[in-house]
Amino acid sequence: MSKINPENMTCPLPLSDYPYVTMAHGSGGRMMQQLIDKMFCAIFTDVQPNDCAIVNIPQEHIAMTTDSFVVNPLFFPGGNIGSLAINGTVNDLAMGGARAKYISASFILEEGLAMETLWQVVQAMGYAAEVAGVAIVTGDTKVVERGKGDGIYINTTGIGVLEHKHTIAPNKVKAGDVVILSGDIGRHGIAVMAGREGLSLSGAVKSDCAPLAEPVLDMLQAGIAPHCLRDATRGGVAAVLNEIATAAQLQINISETAIPVNEAVRGACEILGLDPLHIANEGCFIAFVAAKDQNKALQIMQKHNQQAVVIGTVIGTATSGNDGMVILETPIGGTRILDMPVGEILPRIC
Repeated sequence: MSKINPENMTCPLPLSDYPYVTMAHGSGGRMMQQLIDKMFCAIFTDVQPNDCAIVNIPQEHIAMTTDSFVVNPLFFPGGNIGSLAINGTVNDLAMGGARAKYISASFILEEGLAMETLWQVVQAMGYAAEVAGVAIVTGDTKVVERGKGDGIYINTTGIGVLEHKHTIAPNKVKAGDVVILSGDIGRHGIAVMAGREGLSLSGAVKSDCAPLAEPVLDMLQAGIAPHCLRDATRGGVAAVLNEIATAAQLQINISETAIPVNEAVRGACEILGLDPLHIANEGCFIAFVAAKDQNKALQIMQKHNQQAVVIGTVIGTATSGNDGMVILETPIGGTRILDMPVGEILPRIC
């Protein structure tokens, strides 16, 4: 049972006294201390009362990542900037095969931000960290003038431990590898777009924002050494596959009909003229594994998401003389080159 229920916790600050973030909260005085003590520390119970956190990392090898989150709107179907910040950081570590242990979180708050909004974000971060099994141990808060911060920006740094000796990287991909997708695609991007633009979709679309460490760690514990892992965030599946094909200088063949797409997402993409393969995700990843590990890896991934599926294979050096390309087999049996997305389809997605 979770200790944090974001829907049933009252903000510990007296909102009648402090309804909004003000520049006084950035002065380091009593108001800021109350914000830290009564809001952040009420949820982030692992935070240490020092300028730096002292943590225990017995492993010889660690993984480290940093990220900034500027998503607009702050709240979207299926999550908010707080849950996104934690899950995004945990997932970046997981794609290196690391178990997330510690996170720092820094907040840039805009003057005039409703304190209740901040409280909801903080609760979502605490809940996401608890689910992912990671501790938020240190952080910082700054306030900027009204109109200079767009509500909230969050920067995180994550530290994880490597409990194996495998190197998981694009240049480890080999001809003959199979490509496994962990679930359906496009929900995060469409959910954020619908929230931002006020779109009314025929079916409810919620972001897939979620931690991805468990299926990765389960594969490693089962003796499977993935050659490459990548979460399909900005640029979606198309960007990830192209980046890996280029790095490995190999050709990746993908079946379009094998890729699961939520019907509401597919319909929204058709209306808006978008390709689901170019839409951002925050809860699915792509695994490149040796053919001998295909069945075992797929079974493990399907325990966490029944929609996990093999979508393609890696073959030898790309045809036509190019160094790495992605070939998509279409539903009618033809093929086309799956290019990198041109530009950023939807900015402020994470």
